[in-house]
Amino acid sequence: MAEDQVQLGMTWVASVSGVALVLIVLRDVFHTLWHPTRHGGLSRVIMTALWRLSKLSPRRHRATGLAAPVGMAAVVATWALAAVVGWALVYWPHMPDAFTYAPDLRPTDHAGFPDAVYLSLVHLSTLGLGDIAPATGWLRIVAPMEALVGFALLSATVAWTLGIFPALARRRALALRISHLVRTRPTTEQLDADAGAAILDSLAADVSVISVDFLQYAESYYFQDGDDHISLAGQVTGALNLADQASVARHPDVRMSAAVLRAALDDLAVILDDRFLRVEGSTRRIFGAYARDHGRPEPV
Repeated sequence: MAEDQVQLGMTWVASVSGVALVLIVLRDVFHTLWHPTRHGGLSRVIMTALWRLSKLSPRRHRATGLAAPVGMAAVVATWALAAVVGWALVYWPHMPDAFTYAPDLRPTDHAGFPDAVYLSLVHLSTLGLGDIAPATGWLRIVAPMEALVGFALLSATVAWTLGIFPALARRRALALRISHLVRTRPTTEQLDADAGAAILDSLAADVSVISVDFLQYAESYYFQDGDDHISLAGQVTGALNLADQASVARHPDVRMSAAVLRAALDDLAVILDDRFLRVEGSTRRIFGAYARDHGRPEPV
């Protein structure tokens, strides 16, 4: 009797632990991919840890370039591994009695935890080999649910990847545009015209898009930009200098456009500081910390 109670208790502990692990994975996937803030706890920990570790490497530039891609792969692998183990913990206490086996398999020889992991892998990957199959009613429902989650996890991973790289392209395009403007060295008189107001308005709109990208694709922060001209960390202070320069123009439309650009840059600085840098202070100081964090020269 006591042995039966212990066995029942172990069954409940394993099952509850497995369900909890699966729910944790699903919650993290939801917060990373579908929640408005788009930054799950697991992805934040892994990406931040790899980013910081990459800076300790003797080949820092190369290591930081690999940090984000490796981090994304590690996040996805952790999701998959945790889901597999979670469902395996659900299956394991009910093996072999609640499962049917292929004729060439002895159920008592295939009732250990490795077999439960194998079964979970088969269902999560939607292979459906059928050599071990659930026979009990509720397990016959749980197994297809795991396959659905596995398909959703694969689809979500593809969507995550396809979402981040366009965000990176937008960020690099903005950095290159700022670089073009800075290298032309426009004077205040040149900015003090309708064309100057249009340029500043366009920059403000692009900065707003990048702010949204950092909110929805926070992992994009950890992607290193190879060339200085396409590095927003190295170029964003140039946009701040343009806004300050145009703020003293005589043309009221130019002053308004400069104020809008400055507001957009201030909002971007707040997002960078709240989510990644934690340095506080002025917009210029935050952009300086952003440049240093990405290994760029201290902006002037």
